[in-house]
Amino acid sequence: MELIRQKIESRSLTSRKMPDTEATPTIVLVGNPNVGKSVVFGYLTKKYVTVSNYPGTTVEIAQGKVHYKGKTYRLIDTPGTNSLLPNSEDEKVTRDIILGGHVSAIIQIGDAKNLFRTLYLTIQLLETRLPLILNLNMMDEARSSGVEVDLDRLESILQVAINQSVAIRKQGLDTILPKVVMSTPTDFFVNYGGLIEDAIQKIESLLPAFHVSKRALALMLISGDETLLEWLKQWLSVETIAEIGRVVTELAQKYDEPLDVVISRVRIRKVNEILRQVQHQEVKEVNTVSRFLGDLAIHPVWGVPILLLVLYGMYQIVGVFGAGTMVDFFENVIFGEWINPAARYVVDQLVPFALVRDFLVGEYGMITMALAYGFAIILPIVATFFFLFSILEDSGYLPRLAAMMNRIFRVMGLNGKAILPMVLGLGCDTMATLTTRILETRKERVIVTLLLALGVPCSAQLGVILAMTSVLPFSATLIWISIILGVLFMVGYLSAKLVGGPKSDFIIELPPIRLPAFSNIFYKTLARIEWYLKEVIPLFILGTAILFVLDKLHILSIIRVAASPVIVKWLGLPMEATDAFLIGFLRRDYGAAGLFQLSREGMLTSNQVLVSIVTITLFIPCIANFLMIIKERGLKIALQMTAFILPFALLVGGLLNMSLNLLGVKF
Repeated sequence: MELIRQKIESRSLTSRKMPDTEATPTIVLVGNPNVGKSVVFGYLTKKYVTVSNYPGTTVEIAQGKVHYKGKTYRLIDTPGTNSLLPNSEDEKVTRDIILGGHVSAIIQIGDAKNLFRTLYLTIQLLETRLPLILNLNMMDEARSSGVEVDLDRLESILQVAINQSVAIRKQGLDTILPKVVMSTPTDFFVNYGGLIEDAIQKIESLLPAFHVSKRALALMLISGDETLLEWLKQWLSVETIAEIGRVVTELAQKYDEPLDVVISRVRIRKVNEILRQVQHQEVKEVNTVSRFLGDLAIHPVWGVPILLLVLYGMYQIVGVFGAGTMVDFFENVIFGEWINPAARYVVDQLVPFALVRDFLVGEYGMITMALAYGFAIILPIVATFFFLFSILEDSGYLPRLAAMMNRIFRVMGLNGKAILPMVLGLGCDTMATLTTRILETRKERVIVTLLLALGVPCSAQLGVILAMTSVLPFSATLIWISIILGVLFMVGYLSAKLVGGPKSDFIIELPPIRLPAFSNIFYKTLARIEWYLKEVIPLFILGTAILFVLDKLHILSIIRVAASPVIVKWLGLPMEATDAFLIGFLRRDYGAAGLFQLSREGMLTSNQVLVSIVTITLFIPCIANFLMIIKERGLKIALQMTAFILPFALLVGGLLNMSLNLLGVKF
C-alpha cells in the first residue's frame, strides 16, 4: 500500500513539469467562476507568475511564488469550478490539481453575496481533509444587497478560518496568507445516510492511502465520476476496480434516482441548514418594483423591447460617444496635435538612423500607430463599454440577457452565457476573445471565438459601416444585416456539429434588479482598464512591429498586387479597394474607413458599397485579435480560423456581387 502511495505522489503536480521542487509547499486557489480568484492571485504573487497549459489539455493555469515569514510557497490559480464532480475540462483540471499531490493547503475564494453556491463547493473541499481557509470576497456588494453573514458562527460550524475581502479594492487581502499557513484539516462531517455511508466504508477499504481523504474519493466514485475511475486504473488492480463498481451498482439499485442527485440533495440540505444559522438577508432587495422589473426583463414579449432599448443605449454610449466623440478627441487632438508631432520632433532631433525613426514615428511606428491605436482609438471605446458593462452587471440585467438568448444560442451548440462575450465584441473583439474564458467548455470557447472573429464588428468598425449605409436605401441595409446574422447562425450551427466536446448545462442565478452603487462601477471599470492595458496594449505593439518588418521587406506590396484580381474581378470593386482590405488586417475599422473614403469620393456605386461592407464585416480579424486568439486558443486554431474566414468572406462577398448582377438589382 505504501508503494502505491509513493507511485501516486511520484505522478503529482510537481512531476508534471511544474516548476520548483517537492520541498516547496503548494497552496491552491479554488473557487466558483467569476468570484475574484485572479485578482487575489495577482495580489499575492505580484510579479512571480508563469502561465502554461495544464498537461494534456488546452486549459491555462497560472502559478506564482508567495513569501511569508522567510518561507516560499507555490501558489496555483485553478480554473473556476462549481463542483469536484467535473462537468467540463476546466472543472476536471481543478479536480486533478487537488488530487495531484503535494497540496499543502487550499484557499477557497467565495462570493459573499452568493453564499449558497460558495458553501456547496466548500463542503466538497472540506471532505478532502486538506487544510483550507474560506475567503469571502465582494463583501461590499453583499452588504449593499442586504446580505449579512455571521462569520463567527460560520467559522464555528465549518471549523475553518474565514477571511473577508473586497479584492478589487485590495481590502482584506493581507490577512489571507497568515491564515492559510496556520490552517489545519477539520473534522467537518456530512452524513449521507446509512446506505451511502456503508458504501463509502466499503470503497474506503479498497483504496490506497492518499494525500486527500479516501472518503472524498469514495464520494466521487459513488457520484459516477468515470474520469476518476480511469485515473485509478493506474494504481488499482482490475479486480479491485470491479469490486468498487459492484459496490456502486448495488447501491444505485436501492435508489429511484441517480446517486449523484441523492448526494447533491444531501449537500444542498446541509448548505441550507448552515445558511439558516449564519445568513440574514434584508427584505429590501426583493421589493415589488425590483421583482416586477426582473420578471419584465425575461418576459418572452416585453423582454424583447427592453433588450432592444439596452442595445440602443449601448450603441449610443459606446458607438456614438466612445467610438465617436472620445476617439475623435484623443486621435485628432491628443495624439494628432500634441503627442505625435512632439514625438516626431524629439525623434528627428535625437535619432540619427532613418530606420529607427521610421520604427518609432513612421507609418507603422510604435508611437504613431501602436500607441495611438491602443490609447487613442481602442481605449475610449473599451472604457465606455466597461463602464456600461459594469452597470448592466451590477444592476442584475446581464444574467437576464443570457436567459433571454439561451434558446437561440442552443441552436449553435452554445448557451445563453455566450451572449456576454458577443456583446463585448461590439466594443472590442480582442477583449471579447479574452472573456470567452467565462464559458464552461472548450467547444463553446472555440465556437464563440470563431463567431467573434468572423462576423461581430467592433464598435469602431461598426460606426464606419453604419456611416456607409447612410448612402444606401433601407432595403440594402437590411440585406447587409440579414446576411451577417444568417452567416453567424449558419457557421455557429455547423461548428456545433464539427467541433468535438460536450455541451454545458445552462445554470445561472437571477439576482434582483437593483440600482448599482457608483463606487462599485468606478472600481470595476478601473480594474478592467488596467487589465486591458496589461493584456492588449503589448499585442498592439507586437502587431505593429510585424507590419513594420513586412513593409520594409516589401511583402505588403507583393500581397497588394496578388490580391488585386480577386478584389476587382470577383468582388467587382475598384483596384483602390485592395489597400482597404489589406489594411483591414491591421485594423478592421481602418479597412472600413478606406472603403468609406472611396464611397465619399464617388468611386463606389451603391451595389459596390453593399458588397464591400458585407465583405469587410466578415473579413479576417485584426492583427491584435489574431494574436489574442493565438494566446487563448493556440496557434493551430488561430491559423485554421484565419484560413477559413478569409476565403469565406471573399466567397460571400463575391456571391452577393454575382447575385446582384444576375438579378439585375441596382440600389
